Amino acid sequence: MLTVCALYHFTRFDDPSALRQPLLDLCRDQAIIGTLLLAREGINGTVAGPRAGIDRLLAHIRALPGCADIEWKLSTAAERPFARMKVRLKKEIVTMGQPDVDPRARVGHYVEPKDWNDLIRAPDVVTIDTRNDYEIAIGTFEGALDPETATFREFPAWWEENKDRFHNKRIAMFCTGGIRCEKSTNWLLGQGVPEVYHLRGGILKYLEEVPAGDSAWEGECFVFDGRVSVGHGLAEGPHILCHACRRPILPADQTRPEYEHGVSCHLCIDETTADDKARFRERQKQIRLAEERGERHLHADVTDEPFES
Repeated sequence: MLTVCALYHFTRFDDPSALRQPLLDLCRDQAIIGTLLLAREGINGTVAGPRAGIDRLLAHIRALPGCADIEWKLSTAAERPFARMKVRLKKEIVTMGQPDVDPRARVGHYVEPKDWNDLIRAPDVVTIDTRNDYEIAIGTFEGALDPETATFREFPAWWEENKDRFHNKRIAMFCTGGIRCEKSTNWLLGQGVPEVYHLRGGILKYLEEVPAGDSAWEGECFVFDGRVSVGHGLAEGPHILCHACRRPILPADQTRPEYEHGVSCHLCIDETTADDKARFRERQKQIRLAEERGERHLHADVTDEPFES
C-alpha cells in the first residue's frame, strides 16, 4: 500500500529553479513518484511512495523558505497512481492567469468541514464549485452552482458575466484540496465582494472528516492520479480514466460502442479526427508491445498531471 500525499503552499521563492534538483533527488532516493510544481508563488503537487519516504519529503519541504506551516493531506493507493517522478518549474502553481492575485495577502473566511453543511444550506449563500466541468460531472455538493468552465483560467471571465446574479449574497467556494479557492477568494475580494468563504482543506478534507450519513456531498470526487476518484473516507471510487480525453468514466461505459481503449469514449468520440484516432491506436500498440517486453511505456495508462489545474 502506497501513501498518497497532496500538498500546496503559497510562499515566495526567489529562485525556484535552485530547489528543483534537490527535491527530485530526494524523491528518487525515497522511491517517490508523482509531480511537484515550483513557481515563485510556491509549491503544489501530489506524490506517492512509502510512508517513511513521504515523511522525509515533507520534512525537506517544511525547511524551504516560508514553508514551515505547509498543510498536506494523506490517503492510500493499492497500486502505483503515477508512472514516474517529475519536478517542474511553472509560472503559477495553479493557473488562473491573474497577475495581481496573491493569496498571501488575504483570502476568504475558512470554513471547517464540520461547519460547511450549515453554511451552504443558508438561504443567503450561493455555493460555487470552482473545479473543471469534467470533475463536477461525477460529484459535487448539494445545490452547488456549476460554472461549466473547462479550466480554472476561465473562472474570472465567468464571474464577470454572472456577478449580477449574486447581489446581496454571501459566496461559498470549494475545490478538491483548497488551492484554487485560495486564488479565487483572493480575486473575488479584490473585485469588491464583501463576504467570501471557502472550505478549509477542500473536498478531500470534508470526505475524510464528515461521515457519509451527515454528508452534503453527492457522487465521487475526481483526483489527479491513477485512482481517478475517491469517496467518503477517501476510499477509491469506481471511476476509470479515458486515456484519450483524460475524463473520468465508469467501468460500464467501456461496453458502449463509442469506447475503444486509449482511443475514444462516449464523451470524446466526436471531438477527435480520424487521424487523431489512428495516432492514438498506434500509441496503444506501442504501450502493448512495451508491456510484452516487460517494460513500461512513457505514455502508459497513468494520469500525467497529478495536481489541481
